[in-house]
Amino acid sequence: MYNSFFRDDMTVQSIVSFSSGDVNGDGIPDNVYLTGIKTSDSPFTQNITLVIQDGRTGRFISIPLSDNLGYNPRLFLGEFTGDGIDDIFISIDSGGSGAIMYHYIYSFINNTPRLMFDFNSYTEEYNYEVTYKDNYKAQVISRKNNKNYIIDISTSRDDEYLHEIYYENGKLKSPISGFVNPLSGLYPVDFDSNNVYELLAYQKIAGRYNADSLGYVLNTLKWKDNMFILDNQYVAIF
Repeated sequence: MYNSFFRDDMTVQSIVSFSSGDVNGDGIPDNVYLTGIKTSDSPFTQNITLVIQDGRTGRFISIPLSDNLGYNPRLFLGEFTGDGIDDIFISIDSGGSGAIMYHYIYSFINNTPRLMFDFNSYTEEYNYEVTYKDNYKAQVISRKNNKNYIIDISTSRDDEYLHEIYYENGKLKSPISGFVNPLSGLYPVDFDSNNVYELLAYQKIAGRYNADSLGYVLNTLKWKDNMFILDNQYVAIF
């Protein structure tokens, strides 16, 4: 039944990423795969699926992903909860102009898959407002923690850009709103050096259009009370 996972043709799943580690907690390394249908003459992959082989029994378990197509699908095994058992971190490039990425983290303790992090749920939870202000400023409001940030664009934009939207006295000619993109990067980082990974999430702050980048919101997340919570937040500018 599972031999098809190891065939490399255009009609069945083939292996696109692989890692090995104890993910079910029995002390025996398991085989963890991402499989997908590759596209001829393209790095694009469809029907990306998480497949885990129990190292003790050899049994395979297949877990479909909600957003299962993209580029460069890859795996990372690491401990995010402090229970001493590896979790499964999945990253997929969307390939869109916004450089948006798809990320999932699964626990597989006792051979039971549990979704710990879903990029769609993260995007729904972390909301922002971006508004241009007088005197060459842009305000970023993070609704999750009710924090406000002010970005000075007077030195990062040329005169032509500023003259299009501001009068000579620094007043806005008309209201302008920007936006914050969904995740454009999620990285496991052991900030505490305790062998338990936190998450560093990047979201681009855009001005009048997506290529008009003002900086990034950087959120650090850590596992607490059975979920990833916001630990620190920064706004980074170029």
